[in-house]
Amino acid sequence: MDDSRLYQMALSMVPGIGNVITKTLISYCGSAKNIFTTNKNKLSKIPGIGEKTANSILKFNQFDEAEKELIKCKDHQIDLLFFTDAKFPRRLKECIDAPVLLFSKGNFDLNESKVISIVGTRQATSYGREFLEQFINHIAPHQPVIVSGLAYGIDVISHKEALKNKLSTIGVMASGMDIIYPSSHKKYVYEMMENGGIVSEYKIGTIPDAHNFPSRNRIIAGLSDATIVVEASEKGGALITAEIANNYNRDVFAVPGNVGNNYSKGCNDLIKKHKANILTSAKDIEYYLNWEVGKVAESSYDDDQKWLEELNKEEKHIVQTILENENNMLIDDLSWKTQIPLNFIATHILNLEFKGIVKSLPGKRYRVK
Repeated sequence: MDDSRLYQMALSMVPGIGNVITKTLISYCGSAKNIFTTNKNKLSKIPGIGEKTANSILKFNQFDEAEKELIKCKDHQIDLLFFTDAKFPRRLKECIDAPVLLFSKGNFDLNESKVISIVGTRQATSYGREFLEQFINHIAPHQPVIVSGLAYGIDVISHKEALKNKLSTIGVMASGMDIIYPSSHKKYVYEMMENGGIVSEYKIGTIPDAHNFPSRNRIIAGLSDATIVVEASEKGGALITAEIANNYNRDVFAVPGNVGNNYSKGCNDLIKKHKANILTSAKDIEYYLNWEVGKVAESSYDDDQKWLEELNKEEKHIVQTILENENNMLIDDLSWKTQIPLNFIATHILNLEFKGIVKSLPGKRYRVK
Protein backbone atom coordinates (compact mmCIF):
# COMPACT_ATOMS: atom_id res chain seq x y z
CA MET A 1 0.00 0.00 0.00
CA ASP A 2 1.16 3.53 -0.82
CA ASP A 3 2.76 4.82 2.39
CA SER A 4 2.14 8.48 1.53
CA ARG A 5 -1.57 7.82 0.86
CA LEU A 6 -1.91 6.16 4.26
CA TYR A 7 -0.63 9.26 6.06
CA GLN A 8 -2.72 11.58 3.89
CA MET A 9 -5.86 9.63 4.72
CA ALA A 10 -4.89 9.51 8.40
CA LEU A 11 -4.36 13.27 8.46
CA SER A 12 -7.90 13.79 7.20
CA MET A 13 -9.17 11.76 10.18
CA VAL A 14 -7.37 13.67 12.96
CA PRO A 15 -9.94 15.50 15.15
CA GLY A 16 -9.78 19.28 14.88
CA ILE A 17 -7.61 19.30 11.75
CA GLY A 18 -9.46 21.12 8.99
CA ASN A 19 -8.45 21.99 5.45
CA VAL A 20 -6.77 25.30 6.29
CA ILE A 21 -4.73 23.86 9.17
CA THR A 22 -3.71 20.88 7.04
CA LYS A 23 -2.33 23.17 4.34
CA THR A 24 -0.37 25.11 6.97
CA LEU A 25 1.08 21.90 8.38
CA ILE A 26 2.09 20.63 4.95
CA SER A 27 3.76 23.94 4.09
CA TYR A 28 5.95 23.68 7.20
CA CYS A 29 6.52 19.93 7.40
CA GLY A 30 6.61 19.05 3.69
CA SER A 31 4.40 15.95 3.73
CA ALA A 32 1.64 14.23 5.66
CA LYS A 33 4.09 11.62 6.95
CA ASN A 34 6.46 14.29 8.25
CA ILE A 35 3.60 15.87 10.21
CA PHE A 36 3.15 12.69 12.25
CA THR A 37 6.90 12.30 12.84
CA THR A 38 7.61 15.93 13.83
CA ASN A 39 8.06 16.40 17.57
CA LYS A 40 5.52 18.24 19.70
CA ASN A 41 7.73 21.26 20.32
CA LYS A 42 8.16 21.99 16.60
CA LEU A 43 4.52 21.29 15.76
CA SER A 44 3.15 23.58 18.46
CA LYS A 45 5.30 26.47 17.21
CA ILE A 46 3.81 26.36 13.70
CA PRO A 47 1.51 29.40 13.28
CA GLY A 48 -2.11 28.51 14.05
CA ILE A 49 -1.31 25.08 15.51
CA GLY A 50 -0.53 25.31 19.23
CA GLU A 51 -0.16 22.64 21.88
CA LYS A 52 -3.72 21.28 21.71
CA THR A 53 -3.60 20.58 17.97
CA ALA A 54 -0.08 19.17 18.24
CA ASN A 55 -1.27 16.74 20.92
CA SER A 56 -4.22 15.72 18.76
CA ILE A 57 -1.86 14.86 15.89
CA LEU A 58 0.68 12.94 17.96
CA LYS A 59 -1.96 10.99 19.89
CA PHE A 60 -3.68 9.82 16.70
CA ASN A 61 -3.60 6.02 16.62
CA GLN A 62 -6.21 5.03 14.05
CA PHE A 63 -3.92 4.22 11.16
CA ASP A 64 -5.66 0.86 10.82
CA GLU A 65 -8.92 2.74 10.12
CA ALA A 66 -7.14 4.89 7.55
CA GLU A 67 -5.86 1.71 5.89
CA LYS A 68 -9.40 0.30 5.80
CA GLU A 69 -10.60 3.47 4.04
CA LEU A 70 -7.90 3.06 1.41
CA ILE A 71 -8.90 -0.56 0.86
CA LYS A 72 -12.53 0.54 0.39
CA CYS A 73 -11.41 3.06 -2.22
CA LYS A 74 -9.46 0.40 -4.06
CA ASP A 75 -12.42 -1.99 -3.99
CA HIS A 76 -14.70 0.73 -5.42
CA GLN A 77 -12.06 1.82 -7.98
CA ILE A 78 -11.93 5.28 -6.46
CA ASP A 79 -8.87 7.47 -6.91
CA LEU A 80 -7.55 9.81 -4.24
CA LEU A 81 -6.19 13.25 -4.98
CA PHE A 82 -4.23 15.09 -2.29
CA PHE A 83 -3.73 18.82 -2.79
CA THR A 84 0.02 18.40 -3.28
CA ASP A 85 -0.54 15.95 -6.17
CA ALA A 86 0.14 17.18 -9.70
CA LYS A 87 -3.32 16.01 -10.80
CA PHE A 88 -5.14 17.90 -8.05
CA PRO A 89 -7.25 20.66 -9.67
CA ARG A 90 -5.10 23.80 -9.81
CA ARG A 91 -8.15 26.08 -9.77
CA LEU A 92 -9.27 24.54 -6.50
CA LYS A 93 -5.82 25.06 -5.00
CA GLU A 94 -6.42 28.81 -5.32
CA CYS A 95 -9.36 28.61 -2.88
CA ILE A 96 -8.37 28.98 0.77
CA ASP A 97 -11.15 26.71 2.08
CA ALA A 98 -10.80 24.03 -0.60
CA PRO A 99 -10.64 20.38 0.52
CA VAL A 100 -7.16 18.88 0.75
CA LEU A 101 -8.37 15.40 -0.17
CA LEU A 102 -10.68 14.56 -3.07
CA PHE A 103 -12.20 11.22 -4.02
CA SER A 104 -12.69 10.77 -7.75
CA LYS A 105 -13.94 8.19 -10.19
CA GLY A 106 -14.10 8.31 -13.97
CA ASN A 107 -12.06 9.43 -16.92
CA PHE A 108 -11.33 13.15 -16.84
CA ASP A 109 -8.73 15.85 -16.31
CA LEU A 110 -9.58 18.42 -13.64
CA ASN A 111 -6.94 20.75 -15.11
CA GLU A 112 -8.32 21.16 -18.62
CA SER A 113 -7.91 24.67 -20.04
CA LYS A 114 -11.67 25.38 -20.22
CA VAL A 115 -13.92 24.43 -17.31
CA ILE A 116 -17.32 25.95 -16.49
CA SER A 117 -19.92 25.18 -13.84
CA ILE A 118 -23.64 25.30 -14.53
CA VAL A 119 -26.14 25.47 -11.67
CA GLY A 120 -29.78 26.35 -11.14
CA THR A 121 -33.16 25.39 -9.77
CA ARG A 122 -34.34 21.82 -9.33
CA GLN A 123 -37.66 22.82 -10.89
CA ALA A 124 -36.32 23.75 -14.32
CA THR A 125 -38.80 25.22 -16.79
CA SER A 126 -38.94 24.71 -20.54
CA TYR A 127 -37.16 28.07 -20.85
CA GLY A 128 -34.16 26.79 -18.88
CA ARG A 129 -34.11 23.48 -20.72
CA GLU A 130 -34.19 25.10 -24.15
CA PHE A 131 -31.53 27.62 -23.22
CA LEU A 132 -29.17 24.87 -21.99
CA GLU A 133 -29.77 22.76 -25.08
CA GLN A 134 -28.78 25.62 -27.39
CA PHE A 135 -26.02 27.00 -25.17
CA ILE A 136 -24.13 23.74 -24.65
CA ASN A 137 -24.51 22.85 -28.32
CA HIS A 138 -23.00 26.20 -29.31
CA ILE A 139 -20.04 25.99 -26.91
CA ALA A 140 -19.29 22.35 -27.79
CA PRO A 141 -16.59 23.29 -30.39
CA HIS A 142 -14.55 24.75 -27.51
CA GLN A 143 -14.60 21.35 -25.76
CA PRO A 144 -15.10 22.73 -22.24
CA VAL A 145 -15.55 20.51 -19.20
CA ILE A 146 -19.04 20.96 -17.73
CA VAL A 147 -19.27 20.79 -13.93
CA SER A 148 -22.50 20.55 -11.96
CA GLY A 149 -24.01 18.89 -8.91
CA LEU A 150 -26.05 15.93 -10.26
CA ALA A 151 -29.23 17.37 -8.71
CA TYR A 152 -32.66 17.41 -10.33
CA GLY A 153 -33.42 20.21 -12.77
CA ILE A 154 -30.71 22.42 -14.23
CA ASP A 155 -27.85 20.27 -12.88
CA VAL A 156 -28.80 16.99 -14.49
CA ILE A 157 -29.94 18.71 -17.70
CA SER A 158 -26.44 20.21 -17.95
CA HIS A 159 -24.84 16.78 -17.55
CA LYS A 160 -27.19 15.22 -20.09
CA GLU A 161 -26.62 17.95 -22.68
CA ALA A 162 -22.87 17.65 -22.18
CA LEU A 163 -23.09 13.90 -22.81
CA LYS A 164 -25.22 14.51 -25.89
CA ASN A 165 -22.54 16.83 -27.26
CA LYS A 166 -19.71 14.45 -26.30
CA LEU A 167 -18.27 16.86 -23.73
CA SER A 168 -16.54 15.81 -20.54
CA THR A 169 -18.84 16.40 -17.58
CA ILE A 170 -18.14 16.09 -13.85
CA GLY A 171 -20.67 15.68 -11.05
CA VAL A 172 -19.71 17.00 -7.62
CA MET A 173 -21.29 14.89 -4.89
CA ALA A 174 -22.56 15.81 -1.43
CA SER A 175 -22.14 12.19 -0.32
CA GLY A 176 -19.67 9.36 -0.43
CA MET A 177 -18.77 8.04 -3.87
CA ASP A 178 -20.80 4.88 -3.27
CA ILE A 179 -24.06 6.77 -2.72
CA ILE A 180 -25.39 8.42 -5.87
CA TYR A 181 -27.97 11.05 -4.97
CA PRO A 182 -30.58 11.14 -6.29
CA SER A 183 -30.43 7.41 -7.06
CA SER A 184 -32.45 7.93 -10.25
CA HIS A 185 -29.39 9.65 -11.76
CA LYS A 186 -27.18 6.56 -11.52
CA LYS A 187 -27.74 5.86 -15.21
CA TYR A 188 -26.26 9.24 -16.12
CA VAL A 189 -23.29 8.70 -13.82
CA TYR A 190 -22.52 5.42 -15.62
CA GLU A 191 -22.50 7.31 -18.93
CA MET A 192 -20.32 10.04 -17.46
CA MET A 193 -17.63 7.55 -16.49
CA GLU A 194 -16.47 7.24 -20.10
CA ASN A 195 -15.83 10.96 -20.57
CA GLY A 196 -16.13 12.59 -17.18
CA GLY A 197 -17.09 11.23 -13.79
CA ILE A 198 -17.77 12.18 -10.19
CA VAL A 199 -15.81 13.76 -7.35
CA SER A 200 -16.44 14.24 -3.66
CA GLU A 201 -14.64 15.31 -0.51
CA TYR A 202 -16.64 12.79 1.53
CA LYS A 203 -15.51 9.31 2.53
CA ILE A 204 -17.30 6.16 1.36
CA GLY A 205 -20.58 5.63 3.18
CA THR A 206 -21.26 9.33 3.85
CA ILE A 207 -24.95 10.04 3.33
CA PRO A 208 -26.05 13.28 1.61
CA ASP A 209 -27.04 15.27 4.70
CA ALA A 210 -28.41 18.78 4.13
CA HIS A 211 -25.31 20.50 5.54
CA ASN A 212 -23.11 18.76 2.96
CA PHE A 213 -24.65 20.61 0.02
CA PRO A 214 -23.39 24.15 0.76
CA SER A 215 -19.89 22.68 1.23
CA ARG A 216 -20.27 20.79 -2.03
CA ASN A 217 -21.14 24.07 -3.77
CA ARG A 218 -17.73 25.58 -3.00
CA ILE A 219 -16.10 22.74 -4.94
CA ILE A 220 -18.41 23.33 -7.92
CA ALA A 221 -17.40 27.00 -7.91
CA GLY A 222 -13.72 26.31 -7.23
CA LEU A 223 -13.21 23.80 -10.03
CA SER A 224 -14.24 26.27 -12.72
CA ASP A 225 -13.22 29.44 -14.50
CA ALA A 226 -16.83 30.62 -14.41
CA THR A 227 -20.14 29.71 -12.80
CA ILE A 228 -23.33 30.02 -14.84
CA VAL A 229 -26.72 30.33 -13.14
CA VAL A 230 -29.49 29.41 -15.58
CA GLU A 231 -32.63 29.56 -13.43
CA ALA A 232 -32.85 30.31 -9.71
CA SER A 233 -35.47 31.48 -7.26
CA GLU A 234 -34.82 34.19 -4.68
CA LYS A 235 -33.04 31.73 -2.36
CA GLY A 236 -31.30 28.44 -2.96
CA GLY A 237 -28.11 26.53 -3.57
CA ALA A 238 -27.47 28.08 -7.00
CA LEU A 239 -27.20 31.56 -5.46
CA ILE A 240 -24.90 30.20 -2.75
CA THR A 241 -22.64 28.79 -5.47
CA ALA A 242 -22.68 32.14 -7.31
CA GLU A 243 -21.76 33.98 -4.11
CA ILE A 244 -18.88 31.59 -3.45
CA ALA A 245 -17.64 31.99 -7.03
CA ASN A 246 -17.65 35.76 -6.59
CA ASN A 247 -15.67 35.40 -3.37
CA TYR A 248 -13.16 33.26 -5.27
CA ASN A 249 -12.82 36.08 -7.81
CA ARG A 250 -14.25 33.85 -10.56
CA ASP A 251 -16.55 35.05 -13.32
CA VAL A 252 -20.26 34.60 -12.68
CA PHE A 253 -22.96 34.65 -15.37
CA ALA A 254 -26.73 34.63 -15.05
CA VAL A 255 -29.39 34.00 -17.68
CA PRO A 256 -32.06 36.74 -17.51
CA GLY A 257 -35.71 35.74 -17.39
CA ASN A 258 -39.25 37.06 -17.21
CA VAL A 259 -39.76 39.50 -14.35
CA GLY A 260 -42.82 37.64 -13.10
CA ASN A 261 -41.24 34.19 -13.15
CA ASN A 262 -40.15 32.94 -9.72
CA TYR A 263 -37.26 30.95 -11.18
CA SER A 264 -35.89 34.02 -12.94
CA LYS A 265 -35.86 36.20 -9.83
CA GLY A 266 -32.54 34.90 -8.53
CA CYS A 267 -30.81 35.40 -11.89
CA ASN A 268 -32.32 38.84 -12.44
CA ASP A 269 -31.23 39.92 -8.96
CA LEU A 270 -27.66 38.75 -9.57
CA ILE A 271 -27.53 40.86 -12.73
CA LYS A 272 -29.23 43.85 -11.09
CA LYS A 273 -26.83 43.83 -8.15
CA HIS A 274 -23.81 43.46 -10.48
CA LYS A 275 -22.97 40.07 -9.00
CA ALA A 276 -23.17 38.39 -12.41
CA ASN A 277 -22.60 39.19 -16.06
CA ILE A 278 -25.68 38.82 -18.23
CA LEU A 279 -25.61 35.67 -20.35
CA THR A 280 -27.78 35.51 -23.46
CA SER A 281 -25.72 33.24 -25.73
CA ALA A 282 -22.47 31.34 -26.09
CA LYS A 283 -20.90 34.49 -27.55
CA ASP A 284 -20.99 36.13 -24.12
CA ILE A 285 -18.85 33.35 -22.65
CA GLU A 286 -16.50 33.46 -25.63
CA TYR A 287 -16.03 37.19 -25.18
CA TYR A 288 -15.56 37.32 -21.40
CA LEU A 289 -13.41 34.20 -21.13
CA ASN A 290 -11.48 34.92 -24.33
CA TRP A 291 -12.31 31.57 -25.90
CA GLU A 292 -11.28 30.96 -29.46
CA VAL A 293 -12.06 27.72 -31.31
CA GLY A 294 -8.91 25.80 -32.16
CA LYS A 295 -6.73 28.39 -30.46
CA VAL A 296 -3.21 27.11 -29.83
CA ALA A 297 -1.18 28.80 -27.14
CA GLU A 298 1.20 30.90 -29.15
CA SER A 299 2.33 34.47 -29.54
CA SER A 300 1.69 36.63 -32.56
CA TYR A 301 5.30 37.70 -32.14
CA ASP A 302 6.70 34.24 -32.92
CA ASP A 303 7.86 35.30 -36.40
CA ASP A 304 9.91 38.14 -35.04
CA GLN A 305 11.87 37.52 -31.83
CA LYS A 306 13.43 41.01 -31.66
CA TRP A 307 10.80 42.11 -29.14
CA LEU A 308 11.93 39.32 -26.79
CA GLU A 309 15.53 40.56 -26.81
CA GLU A 310 14.35 43.96 -25.56
CA LEU A 311 12.86 42.50 -22.36
CA ASN A 312 14.74 42.13 -19.09
CA LYS A 313 15.33 38.73 -17.48
CA GLU A 314 12.19 38.76 -15.33
CA GLU A 315 9.94 39.92 -18.20
CA LYS A 316 11.25 37.17 -20.47
CA HIS A 317 10.63 34.61 -17.74
CA ILE A 318 7.05 35.85 -17.28
CA VAL A 319 6.25 35.78 -21.01
CA GLN A 320 7.73 32.31 -21.51
CA THR A 321 5.88 30.94 -18.48
CA ILE A 322 2.53 32.25 -19.73
CA LEU A 323 3.13 30.72 -23.17
CA GLU A 324 4.11 27.38 -21.62
CA ASN A 325 0.83 27.30 -19.68
CA GLU A 326 -1.68 27.50 -22.55
CA ASN A 327 -1.20 31.26 -22.83
CA ASN A 328 -3.69 31.92 -20.03
CA MET A 329 -2.54 32.28 -16.43
CA LEU A 330 -3.86 33.56 -13.14
CA ILE A 331 -1.47 36.09 -11.62
CA ASP A 332 -1.09 34.02 -8.44
CA ASP A 333 -0.11 30.94 -10.47
CA LEU A 334 2.30 33.06 -12.49
CA SER A 335 3.95 34.33 -9.34
CA TRP A 336 4.28 30.80 -7.96
CA LYS A 337 5.69 29.28 -11.16
CA THR A 338 8.17 32.09 -11.82
CA GLN A 339 9.05 32.46 -8.11
CA ILE A 340 8.68 36.22 -8.51
CA PRO A 341 6.89 37.88 -5.54
CA LEU A 342 3.34 39.04 -6.32
CA ASN A 343 4.05 42.75 -5.83
CA PHE A 344 7.02 42.62 -8.23
CA ILE A 345 5.24 40.52 -10.84
CA ALA A 346 2.36 43.00 -10.91
CA THR A 347 4.80 45.75 -11.83
CA HIS A 348 6.44 43.65 -14.55
CA ILE A 349 3.04 42.74 -16.04
CA LEU A 350 2.02 46.38 -16.11
CA ASN A 351 5.18 47.21 -18.06
CA LEU A 352 4.48 44.34 -20.46
CA GLU A 353 0.94 45.66 -20.97
CA PHE A 354 2.31 49.10 -21.79
CA LYS A 355 4.61 47.49 -24.36
CA GLY A 356 1.62 45.73 -25.92
CA ILE A 357 3.00 42.26 -25.20
CA VAL A 358 0.67 41.03 -22.46
CA LYS A 359 -3.12 41.34 -22.37
CA SER A 360 -5.26 41.43 -19.21
CA LEU A 361 -8.19 38.98 -19.07
CA PRO A 362 -11.14 38.79 -16.66
CA GLY A 363 -10.42 37.24 -13.26
CA LYS A 364 -6.84 38.54 -12.95
CA ARG A 365 -5.61 36.32 -15.77
CA TYR A 366 -3.10 37.24 -18.45
CA ARG A 367 -2.09 36.10 -21.91
CA VAL A 368 0.61 37.04 -24.40
CA LYS A 369 -0.96 38.87 -27.35
